[in-house]
Amino acid sequence: MLLRLLLACLMLFAAPVTAQDRAATERAFRAWIEDSIWPEAAAAGVSRGTFDAALGNVTLDWELPDLAPPGAPDVPQRQSQAEFGQPGRYFSRAALDGATSVGRQMAQRHAAALAAAERATGVPGRIILAIWGRESGYGAAAIPHDVFRVLATRGFMGRRPDFFAAELIAALRIAEAGHAPPGAMRSSWAGAMGQPQFMPSSFLGHAADGDGDGRADIWGSEADTIASIAGYLAHHGWQRGRDWGFEVTVPASVSCALEGPDQGRPIRDWAAMGIARVSGAAFPEGEADLEGYLLMPAGRHGPAFVVTPNFYVLKDYNESDLYALFVGHVGDRIQYGMGDFTGRWQEVGGMLRSDVAAIQRGLENLGYDVGGADGLAGFRTRRSIGRWQESAGLAPTCFPEPSMRAALGG
Repeated sequence: MLLRLLLACLMLFAAPVTAQDRAATERAFRAWIEDSIWPEAAAAGVSRGTFDAALGNVTLDWELPDLAPPGAPDVPQRQSQAEFGQPGRYFSRAALDGATSVGRQMAQRHAAALAAAERATGVPGRIILAIWGRESGYGAAAIPHDVFRVLATRGFMGRRPDFFAAELIAALRIAEAGHAPPGAMRSSWAGAMGQPQFMPSSFLGHAADGDGDGRADIWGSEADTIASIAGYLAHHGWQRGRDWGFEVTVPASVSCALEGPDQGRPIRDWAAMGIARVSGAAFPEGEADLEGYLLMPAGRHGPAFVVTPNFYVLKDYNESDLYALFVGHVGDRIQYGMGDFTGRWQEVGGMLRSDVAAIQRGLENLGYDVGGADGLAGFRTRRSIGRWQESAGLAPTCFPEPSMRAALGG
């Protein structure tokens, strides 16, 4: 029966028509829920009652972005043509001030829970607060979607069906364990749940009961949210007693191509090269002999940093240099009253991601490791640009520029 329905969908989507037969797809979806998901859920210990409460009346959510209906042409994801934005936009005045001011209020309101989490894990309360603020506005942001509908839709006709089908089983296990009733399990359009925005598998691995009621409720409990964020970072290697990083000045004699977590050296050695904290203070003595890494997220067109391994733990939460930098910076603003970065974000970016991807392909053709031609200028791309510029006798900036596309022939 399921095979017949899927074949019908393939014929419909292959036909040269503009309207899709959603009814046939919905029937195939319901068959997939019963024939594929229910056996896996039962094997994972999910009862029929929990399964029906979560998925008994579920329908496809056709409004989600980046779906790939059965038989539809393989269309590149929409963000492939999106603008590669200016890094400085991530640090807007409203975002920084809002996260900081509310974070200070939350630091007072939840002082006991934050202190308990820090004692248990070593993760500073200011870092927990900054992640909480970034992910859900300290619980104030709307979390509009039903997690089961999102994950089922993406598991059936998303671009990573196996991943989302596995996350759907994990969500059913959460409901079965009684952490939250199915109707309360709200998520983002990507399936990230609750105030800390955990995927279901992350919930199963890291969610914690911070208020002692026997449940890990990341939707309604602030204490559970705090404990869960701390537990996640601790599990991913947060080093107790170390900072996340320091804003620095990098003299012209130090190449921006030295950036990256695979080019670390003792912080004392960076200082000996002329890299200095913008505050004028020495690096903390406890950090001096430990490894640090150069970070220049806008190349020579923005602030520079020496970061610690804890910075890359923050990236495990969200694989973005700017995200981790925002979290560390807001945490410092909350606790220490720090102001804006001393280095200024210059007017760069504004290119299409397809243009950046072309630059990346050109660099790959020359043998550089850019980390994949995805249109995003991560550290591998930035330093590869710098190395190419140095080899061409140019002053290295370590950041994509429009003229590079023609020069690199990507």
